[in-house]
Amino acid sequence: MSFENRCLLLYLCTMNNAPLGIELYLRPTYFVDSDQPDIIRFVKNTIGNEVDKKNIAIKLYYAVRDGWRYNPYNIDLHHSAMKASSLFSRENKTGYCIEKACLLNACLRAANIPSRFCFFDVRNHIGVEKLMETLKTDVLVFHACSEIYLDGKWIKATSAFNIELCEHLGVAPLEFDGVNDSIFQQYDEKGGLFMEYVNDYGTFHDVPHDMFVMLLKKYYPHFFTMHEDTAMIRNLVM
Repeated sequence: MSFENRCLLLYLCTMNNAPLGIELYLRPTYFVDSDQPDIIRFVKNTIGNEVDKKNIAIKLYYAVRDGWRYNPYNIDLHHSAMKASSLFSRENKTGYCIEKACLLNACLRAANIPSRFCFFDVRNHIGVEKLMETLKTDVLVFHACSEIYLDGKWIKATSAFNIELCEHLGVAPLEFDGVNDSIFQQYDEKGGLFMEYVNDYGTFHDVPHDMFVMLLKKYYPHFFTMHEDTAMIRNLVM
């Protein structure tokens, strides 16, 4: 069986006969713990008295985008660390793309707005030297964004890159209007190629943890071979 088919099988095995339909994307899951008190409180404080779903989604998008700085250098694969609510316990208020998409999805579901994940491989043409040195490639594997169901259609929204980071890299921050897709910056402010899609994994109602770890092992094997103690590696990915 090919690697890609094994990943798909793993994902299908996690569905647990979930009901079909839009209701699936309103329910809390293990990682999208939208019923957690910190998330409910954050949503209430963010949206105030707003009742229009599009305006609520916009408010939550910006609150997550700029409320937590993007940090791809600290990836904890323990299940509990990847829960949306775990971001509230971090003093430094940072998160990488999957964590921030998870938080945005949880906030949206808490506000009764259907949401789900999209995952992509993207190539970064403006090399963040430290990141490229760490990854040993310019391909970012399983980069995440949210899909939000508004006015009868799914709209993509990428909350990963906070405005300060975009200004530092010389790219326009991704805005979200509740109508149009807000995905990866293809060009920098000078018109140079910034990010390029390499692969699209489709949509998911929860974080496919096993699939994510398998992809990390395939594309970044040095993450898991730098430790001689296999128990340490096993603890890392559980």
